[in-house]
Amino acid sequence: MTLAIDVHDLVKRYGTRTVVDHVSLAIGAGRICGFLGPNGSGKTTTLRMICGLLTPDGGGGTCLGHDLVRERDAIKRQAGYMTQRFGLYEDLTIRENLEFVARVYGLDRRTARVDESLERLGLATRQGQLAGSLSGGWKQRLALASCVLHEPKLLLLDEPTAGVDPKARRAFWDEIHAYASEGITVLVSTHYMDEAERCHEIAYIAYGALMARGTAVEIIRQSGLSAFIAHGAGADRLAPQLRDAPGVTAAAAFGTALHVCGPDREALLRAVEPFRNDANLDWQEAEPTLEDVFIHLMGQARDNALEDQR
Repeated sequence: MTLAIDVHDLVKRYGTRTVVDHVSLAIGAGRICGFLGPNGSGKTTTLRMICGLLTPDGGGGTCLGHDLVRERDAIKRQAGYMTQRFGLYEDLTIRENLEFVARVYGLDRRTARVDESLERLGLATRQGQLAGSLSGGWKQRLALASCVLHEPKLLLLDEPTAGVDPKARRAFWDEIHAYASEGITVLVSTHYMDEAERCHEIAYIAYGALMARGTAVEIIRQSGLSAFIAHGAGADRLAPQLRDAPGVTAAAAFGTALHVCGPDREALLRAVEPFRNDANLDWQEAEPTLEDVFIHLMGQARDNALEDQR
């Protein structure tokens, strides 16, 4: 498999703080990799090093066959980077924004490229609307349109659907999969577990360190977590009592049901034992969720921001 991204031991420091600590990633062409982790974990910094916007303080590798340090300009020309915040001009129309981006890139066939992008992302009927008047979902479509206008081989999307309604998120992800089917590689950071499960593979980073890598199924299987679900009257109200019990890493209410998980099955059984004799509750062993795994990993991670304050 041809690797679009092949980076190893990336390090980035700001003063005494290491925000990316020896992160390695290998992603095949046409694959969608979900990049997950808590806020401040180094996701954005890693994305910016991969696309050539930041120079790593250590490590290296290649992106689209170009050296990460020596050929940053070549990487930028073939990558589309979508930032967390809307970065286009709100006092320009949709078409004017795309025409401006086309001129910045010095593209040929500018009118045709803009027309094609407007049609593909469903923006043609709104092309005369000011960007500042768009809803969150339409702004994200416009931002994506500007990212693919120069026909990149790599898309780096930094929390692209934050604050977007479920219907718009689904339409956005359908488009991401369409681009991947055309051979475009996508690295996307997200906090949504349903979005993570739509990726071909996942990389989980916490406070600068890569802690898990693989498909959603592989990451759940490798976690070693056990889980139980309780159904019945009052099951959801047990969460506060179990949350801090020995052997429990997460206890959460899902509607009227209770979901409990932990790394040691026997310890988890001991924690829920006092409640298993309640005739109103039905306890069943269950598969841990991706969210369970990530909460567990966050609990194991070393918060380097707190250490810097000591």
